[in-house]
Amino acid sequence: MSQKSELLFKLTPESGLTDAEIEKKRSEFGPNELLEKQAVPLYKKIWHHLKDISSLVLLLAIVLATYLAVFQNGGWTKTIVISLILIINVVIGLYQEASAEKSLAALKAMSLPTANGRRNNHDITVAASELVPGDLIYLNTGDQVPADAVVLKETNLTVDEAILTGESLPVSKTCYRLKGHLSDDERVYSGTAVVGGRALVQVSAIGMATELGKIANLLNKTQKRATPLQGKLDHLSKWMTAFAGLGGLIIFVLSMGMQNKTLADSLMIGLSLAVAAVPETLPIIVTISLSRGVKKMADRNAIIRHIGAVETIGNVDVIATDKTGTLTQNKMTITKYWTPETGIKKATDLPKGGQNLLKMLGLANNAKIMEKDGSEEVVGDATEVAIVNWLHQQGSSRQELENEAPRIAEDPFDSNKKMMTTVHRLTDGRQLVIVKGAWDRLHLDEKEPVKSGQKAHDDFAKNALRVLAVGYKVIAANADPTNWIENNFNLKLAGMIGLIDPPRPEVSRAVTKAKQAGIKTVMITGDHLVTAKAIAREIGILDSNQKAITGSELQKMTDSELKDCIKDIRVFARVSPSDKIRIVQAWQDLDKTVAMTGDGVNDAPALKAADVGIAMGMTGTEVAKEAADMILTDDNFATIIKAVTEGRTVYQNIIKAVEFLIGVNFAQIFLMVISTIIGWGAPLLAEQLLIINVLADGIPGFFISKEPGEPNIMDQNPIGNDESILGRGLMQRMIIRAVTFTILTLSVYAYGRFILSTNNPQVGMTLVFLVLALGSMIDIYAIKDSQPITVQTFKSNKMLNWGLLLSMILVLSLTLLPRLRQFLHFALLPVQGWLIVLIGSLIPVFVLEMNKRLTNNIKMEVEKNSC
Repeated sequence: MSQKSELLFKLTPESGLTDAEIEKKRSEFGPNELLEKQAVPLYKKIWHHLKDISSLVLLLAIVLATYLAVFQNGGWTKTIVISLILIINVVIGLYQEASAEKSLAALKAMSLPTANGRRNNHDITVAASELVPGDLIYLNTGDQVPADAVVLKETNLTVDEAILTGESLPVSKTCYRLKGHLSDDERVYSGTAVVGGRALVQVSAIGMATELGKIANLLNKTQKRATPLQGKLDHLSKWMTAFAGLGGLIIFVLSMGMQNKTLADSLMIGLSLAVAAVPETLPIIVTISLSRGVKKMADRNAIIRHIGAVETIGNVDVIATDKTGTLTQNKMTITKYWTPETGIKKATDLPKGGQNLLKMLGLANNAKIMEKDGSEEVVGDATEVAIVNWLHQQGSSRQELENEAPRIAEDPFDSNKKMMTTVHRLTDGRQLVIVKGAWDRLHLDEKEPVKSGQKAHDDFAKNALRVLAVGYKVIAANADPTNWIENNFNLKLAGMIGLIDPPRPEVSRAVTKAKQAGIKTVMITGDHLVTAKAIAREIGILDSNQKAITGSELQKMTDSELKDCIKDIRVFARVSPSDKIRIVQAWQDLDKTVAMTGDGVNDAPALKAADVGIAMGMTGTEVAKEAADMILTDDNFATIIKAVTEGRTVYQNIIKAVEFLIGVNFAQIFLMVISTIIGWGAPLLAEQLLIINVLADGIPGFFISKEPGEPNIMDQNPIGNDESILGRGLMQRMIIRAVTFTILTLSVYAYGRFILSTNNPQVGMTLVFLVLALGSMIDIYAIKDSQPITVQTFKSNKMLNWGLLLSMILVLSLTLLPRLRQFLHFALLPVQGWLIVLIGSLIPVFVLEMNKRLTNNIKMEVEKNSC
């Protein structure tokens, strides 16, 4: 919302609009409703998942397998298995999207069904959707504002605009002053709530033209970026597919030309390579890892709405967080007070002068104690609730004070005079007048210490404390208690209090932990700059080298200027919804992964634009929750850091799964291509490769998701968006693993085919199958931990041990049970062959462990020299 609107405004007569005017405006402006973005048809959603490169490879494999089954009597096993894998992957993707776009529906749900107003010189009740600009409507305490409107008449009107501005304190409104422009204090906005007073207002904007509508429009236009992992896995899949395509072309040419194979045989070899290239179980393993992360985060008070956010939160570079309720306790607290007798004191230090101030504050108070869910709760204005809590801390209560000095009159708080006055009967019959309010509105006796009071006020303000001053006097028993002009003047100064919404005690540690993890924490708030800076300094977000700016300063910057200086800004105060999106997108333009917190309707577009939108579960609106990827059930910033830790663990485990699956897949490609080039033909059939990928690699791979996070996981910088998925040593480890398995399997195949048997391909095929399957299972222990294998390696994830045992039994049964052995074209191995299988299966884990130790020693030496 802008401070001033140049909107031309024409007053409607007191009789309201006529029927003719209403029809004309309805045809011009339409209904008072929010418009939804057109839904994407189901077939387009399915195609979106099928056009993924790995899915296209599986589709090609299905087509080839179906061709062979129909025309070459090749059997339907390959077609059915690969089709099921593809269907599962698409269904999982559709399920993730099913609840992704409910934000606008939640906005629409905020619309009022009816509104009370005046038309044709009659008071009427009209459906909110039928309101038009110019309509006159009445607002009372508890009403929700049905459209943007201008205040024509009001009595102590206060409105809660937190859903639009993020500010927790109600806003006082005044009447339209006929000055040619409309200011914010003369307007009320659709979706906000009337918390006090009443008013007659004139509708100025409806539907998508309202401030709420502008937010809905931002939601429609805002697109979610693909998660970093999605992009990296897609890139890896394209790279592998291109590599496999080249290999398939080579094999096809060699088979047709040099080896005189039939088209069917050549297609079979091509199909084998396609199966070898695609890690069929990787999408499922990724989903299982993310789902496990969802469960663990829920246990830590972070509810994940969109499963991809699990890994994304682990690699955020920037957390843009709201202040109230997230970094702070969302509870105004009295931290200091001042009286002429005591000077400035902490609220816990209460000598006689402070006790007198507390008594005055307790009497001039309307906060109530109500029972809720079996316990007492203080309800009322945030400042008055803080006073009652202070009373309780000092062993007193408002009820005890009023028993001694009952209230006999009250002049309620008014936004114009910014004061509240109460009158109480003392035990001697005289009357005690208490006035509390803004320091500059107290009418003090000229003998009072105004200068020292002003100095205390300024000191409180510099420390971002909200100041409330108290004056009093005693009048005669027969004086008129409602003579407010007389009662509010010539007051004695009781003192003043300083209040603030204090930081949560655990937040400072969480911010420090985020810094250690290479994460920048940025405060984006609707609160005042002074208050925001004070809190940011206290909890460690803002230091002397960093900047804090207001929304008005931000609006003067171009996108380019913001991008150039945003790295130095840690606090943004008094910002608008569009400002928040600009901040998020400026960081994203620097290729940073951004998490954004919020609770109001005004936060929803930025929550959607962020890589991870985080809504508050306790204070958040439904609109914010529906736009978010994650909901904090405790509204606590420290919970975000716990989620980051869990997200990093999930990402780390997915990378381990990639290393576990892809390294062997490359070895399979090299094995198939090299064997064909040297004239040995395909050493493995398509169904045998599928069994290795799904059974031998897939089952153990599922249990990688249960790996605990490594001890140093929060001492590393986030994985950058521009950082390859194969970075941080993964490429080197995959190359060593692929080369090891390639040389090993070619050697084993040659030994089995030409030495162990008399040129029997099935013996060599069986040896290769067993060494490749068992070896890739066993070396998971070298992959699951960056440190060398110890006894703890086998204890940390017992489910993995059972998964490996199951996979080994299944793999061995395929070569030992006669019918399965015959069906899959395996041979019965002699004892010598089983010895080769045993030795060959242990070689990869030995090579990986040697590489791990060598790499760790080099790292330690580099770190030692750098120190």
